[in-house]
Amino acid sequence: MLLKHLGAYARLARLHRPIGIWLLLWPTLWALWIAADGVPDGGILAVFVLGTIVLRSAGCIINDYADRHIDPHVSRTRDRPLATGEVSVTEALVVFIALMLIGLGLVLTLNRLTQSLAIVGAVVTVVYPFAKRLVSAPQFVLGIAFSWGVPMAFAAQLGHVPREGWLLFVVTMIWVVIYDTEYAMVDRDDDLRLGVKSTAVLFGDLDRVFIGGLQLMFLFGLLLVGQSAELGREYLVGLVPAGALMLYQQHLIKDRDPQRSFNAFLNNAWAGGFVFVGILFAYYF
Repeated sequence: MLLKHLGAYARLARLHRPIGIWLLLWPTLWALWIAADGVPDGGILAVFVLGTIVLRSAGCIINDYADRHIDPHVSRTRDRPLATGEVSVTEALVVFIALMLIGLGLVLTLNRLTQSLAIVGAVVTVVYPFAKRLVSAPQFVLGIAFSWGVPMAFAAQLGHVPREGWLLFVVTMIWVVIYDTEYAMVDRDDDLRLGVKSTAVLFGDLDRVFIGGLQLMFLFGLLLVGQSAELGREYLVGLVPAGALMLYQQHLIKDRDPQRSFNAFLNNAWAGGFVFVGILFAYYF
């Protein structure tokens, strides 16, 4: 019985689907390496890796809590533990609070500025799931939540957030809107029926143009980050394949097939990884 409950809690936190962890972790690693000129503090690195896993898990739980009356009616989400009743609302909230307390314990090991930024990030994380009822483009709210680790990483490493830190924050926000719009394309029919808002619904048949424009902005923004941080031409070792993957995503979403759109979303984990490879090449080669 205990193992069954632990398995349900792990699925509630989406630990069986680590794509969200990677999408959160890559920008944090970009930021830590750039802030530390390629040699991040080991303790800070460990805190951010663990914190990313913990806070992503907490974010999934509060998202499912907000969507508990919607998820049973969406084909992709109807088997989630809260939607099926396998986990009660009380249990979900207890696990959420426990994870947030673990996150608090981790952030208390960092400096005061990072702690202050963490409070803002936690508020945005809680607000995002409810924004889908109020805001036509909730992906921009998610963009803030999923990018907030960038200024936090600079603050933890340097004690302040320099220009390239805020630039990388904006670039990461753009990336979040890209992949979450691809993700929202999977549920567009259900969202239209249920009245859930998303950029996929907002832009309709202009979704590919919207995503393509953001992809160009994302790649150009990464070039500006590289120039600001003086990463050099070795940085392109990562940016070129990341750009190629953006083109591949356009191919995947061309017919707006839900499964291929979901594959485009998943493909972003590789794109983020290649950007990190470019940063590694810039500092070590």
